[in-house]
Amino acid sequence: MIHLPPLIADLALILIAAAITTLIFKKLKQPLVLGYIVAGLLVGQHVSLFPTVSDEANIKIWSEIGVIFLLFSLGLEFSFKKLIKVGGASSITAIVEVVFMLILGYLIGQLMGWSSMDSIFLGGILSISSTTIIIRAFEELGIKGQQFAGLVFGILVVEDLVAIVLLVLLSTLAVSQQFAGGEMLTSVIKLVFFLIAWFVTGIFFIPTLLRKTKKLMNEETLLVTAIGLCLLMVVLATQAGFSPALGAFIMGSILAETTQAEKIEHLVKPVKELFGAVFFISVGMLIDPAMLIKYAGPVAIITLVTLVGKTISTCTGALLSGQPLKTSVQAGMSLAQIGEFSFIIAQLGLSLKVTSDFLYPVAVAVSAVTTFTTPYMIRLSAPFYEKIAAVLPHRWKTSLNRYSAAAQTISVVSDWKQLLRSYFVNMTIYSVVILAITLLSYYYLLPLIEIRINGGYNWGRVVCAVITLILLMPFLWALALRNINIQASSNIWEQKKYRGPLLLLRLSRIVLAVFLIGFFMDRFFSPSVALLVTMGIILLIFALRHKVQTFYTTIEERFFSNFNARDTKVGGLNKSVLAPWDAHLAVAEIRSLSPAAGKTLLELALRENFGINIALINRGGQKLYAPDKNERLFPGDVITGIGTDEQLEKLNRFLEPSGADVEPQPQDADPIALKHFLIGKHSRLSDKTIRELGIRERTRGIVLGVERKGRRILNPESNMQLQEGDIVWIAGSGKKLNAFIKEQQLAN
Repeated sequence: MIHLPPLIADLALILIAAAITTLIFKKLKQPLVLGYIVAGLLVGQHVSLFPTVSDEANIKIWSEIGVIFLLFSLGLEFSFKKLIKVGGASSITAIVEVVFMLILGYLIGQLMGWSSMDSIFLGGILSISSTTIIIRAFEELGIKGQQFAGLVFGILVVEDLVAIVLLVLLSTLAVSQQFAGGEMLTSVIKLVFFLIAWFVTGIFFIPTLLRKTKKLMNEETLLVTAIGLCLLMVVLATQAGFSPALGAFIMGSILAETTQAEKIEHLVKPVKELFGAVFFISVGMLIDPAMLIKYAGPVAIITLVTLVGKTISTCTGALLSGQPLKTSVQAGMSLAQIGEFSFIIAQLGLSLKVTSDFLYPVAVAVSAVTTFTTPYMIRLSAPFYEKIAAVLPHRWKTSLNRYSAAAQTISVVSDWKQLLRSYFVNMTIYSVVILAITLLSYYYLLPLIEIRINGGYNWGRVVCAVITLILLMPFLWALALRNINIQASSNIWEQKKYRGPLLLLRLSRIVLAVFLIGFFMDRFFSPSVALLVTMGIILLIFALRHKVQTFYTTIEERFFSNFNARDTKVGGLNKSVLAPWDAHLAVAEIRSLSPAAGKTLLELALRENFGINIALINRGGQKLYAPDKNERLFPGDVITGIGTDEQLEKLNRFLEPSGADVEPQPQDADPIALKHFLIGKHSRLSDKTIRELGIRERTRGIVLGVERKGRRILNPESNMQLQEGDIVWIAGSGKKLNAFIKEQQLAN
């Protein structure tokens, strides 16, 4: 009789169970994740109604692979540029929400009499919302293009990054069994060091590798290469003392910057969904119904805390970041759930044996309940806002609007701020690169080339030191001598009183470079020899600075070419927020069968019929800013409209009778933008009309509205006189708007 390995029989069982439950859940229009969890519950050891998995150890290994692929796919969607693009609003909101829920989760755990470690992990479990569940809910409800959805996606990006940091910190805390500030700080510094080192190295080499081998790569080889790189980074991260999930996430985010990112994401998706399904099934297998009945009270309490706490904390964070009340409420109610990252955090505590057995099934139960409630919370967010707005005093609403406008007004960044920021980034990145090369050479290169000659003198150290020095020289030059932010530096130098501090700042770079050279030489030679060689290296770098600069420039060009390759190839949807008026920019294309094709803006009366202002028409690369009412729309024109979610939705239905989604349009060097500014006390704009100021000509834009003493004036006439305290909203050329507003703020 042929013997069948238990793993194959178990996989057959869990996948058939998953297929049946997910079909049922699909029919019921419920998230498939819940179907996987129910399938795991049915085939787990705690339920005897159905056949049971015989070898749970193998399934656990597969579930760990599932976590790796979930995080790898998340990294592919993440992209380090996304974090920069989400801006301050998403970052502030996410940080407020995470900190609030960490504290609240810990306090709730303590009030229920749980141990300190259980309470800490509960805070971590409650602090991260579910990216998968929210994205699926937004897709099913058809609201991905609404204003608050952009804020939610930004918050999720920041939360995912925070979750990675949380995994590291909780692991450190679990091992030490106490809150040691020094160990935590060391862990964070170590994490930052490895993140920078891996990211810089990965961006420099991997996109080049994929580009050079593109002609040799079919779908099969690209998939194998991507998964191989993912698992390689998993091994490296594990050897460095981090979790496998972190390594998978980092490699995903590196590949996200390549031109092959979308193709890799498409190829990896079936693998991720298969292993992800096994992971969620293994989550369900750990649920003990008897334990859930026993802890039904804590499950109910934690569910309520999640729904209310995450709504309030997210809404508060969004308001503090300057978002309108409606956007804040909708974002808060959308993020009121926990999901896949919460399972990973709970599983971490279980695998490290620092949390109680009940915490994991409790977390899964809370996730299941909040997953059910998510679509309803999103649907109810707009009506709930209307009720709040109806009972909120007018004075409060006016104050919130004023605060939102003030918080989002462009602030002038001083030359010192720009210079200090540039110095910090330069010194941090190059210090990490220099230290990484030095340590790699010492621990890995030196043992390989060690040679002993003439009675034991170690020439291997000399050879290794020379090779390492050649690798380090361009980065040492960039750290110590490279010109940084030339314009800001020149502006500061012209002010004689600041020349001393500027010289000290420049000297600090040289001192740091000398220290790192000394650190490098001390790895290979005795202190006395290291000191002498360090002085020689400094003179050598100075003597060869022009050749080193050329070498460095080549390296830098390669890095930024790789880093920006995806943006060069693929554009995205231009969208900007117009708060606090609940309006934003959106892009649409005039198709050949559109009812708008061939008609003028006057004939279409978009402002009168839909409340939409057309700020830009892009016609085959030719841009018509603030187009005239007699301008005719042609098939292929890409228009940028300004309006609220409801107005833009009506316009899309008008332009696309079939209801097709608006396709993302390529970005350009000077996209249309929405900006606003405050007429200050001594502003030279005060008491002048819009026409006298020449705003249309100077910004290639239109004045959309003026807020005066809490009253909103939409589409003001050109002869309207601006007054002190007015908030003026303009749509036009992004570059010209920034220059115009900065000029006015400097003149105040």
